[in-house]
Amino acid sequence: MTAGDVVLVIEDETAMRRFLAQALGSHGFKVIEAGTCAQAVALATEARPAVILLDLGLPDGDGLELLRTLREWSTTPVIVLSARDREDDKVQALDAGADDYLTKPFGVSELLARIRVALRHARAQTVTEDPVIAIGPIRIDQARHEVTVAEAPVHLTPIEFRLLAFLARHAGKVLTHRQLLHEVWGPRSTQHTQYLRVHMAALRKKLETDPARPRWLTTEPGVGYRLRDE
Repeated sequence: MTAGDVVLVIEDETAMRRFLAQALGSHGFKVIEAGTCAQAVALATEARPAVILLDLGLPDGDGLELLRTLREWSTTPVIVLSARDREDDKVQALDAGADDYLTKPFGVSELLARIRVALRHARAQTVTEDPVIAIGPIRIDQARHEVTVAEAPVHLTPIEFRLLAFLARHAGKVLTHRQLLHEVWGPRSTQHTQYLRVHMAALRKKLETDPARPRWLTTEPGVGYRLRDE
């Protein structure tokens, strides 16, 4: 986090906006607020925030449509904050371009952690992509197609390597089943979630100390997977 990072809070409930403004302001963020889709688009354009917190229920439009509109021109990290807790709602938001999803009610510490991850990922994307990605004990050399865990070489199949590399390039972010299948297997395979289960299980056996309780390759039930980076 950089002192004074601007956070755009898009939320129609005044009490929730005040709560978020106070909580984030006390941790060094500068908060700007929008209560409607129209205000949100204007502020996102003018203020160029470092991260956006988006509630899906807005008085003048659907939050998902707003998200899709923002994604037409903006790569700013978007964290959805919503009382909608169905798996389908989370999948739709992530597929529409959200970087993360928090279900209300949530704790301030959890929100801050998600913001830190989103900012770190966004800043990593702005520099020249390093062919080597290191996350915890896992080191991925994209140019050589080599992976080590705690400096010990690990053999991955080509599909396992593509899957891990894609997760690593978006470390900290939830990737939906559809996004992973589209990237690794192609657009005609987005319904074949059993492919993912098999290969994620294989990756965990090769990368995790305890595959049954993974530390790095975590499941978002009914939604997708995340490679944790902290």
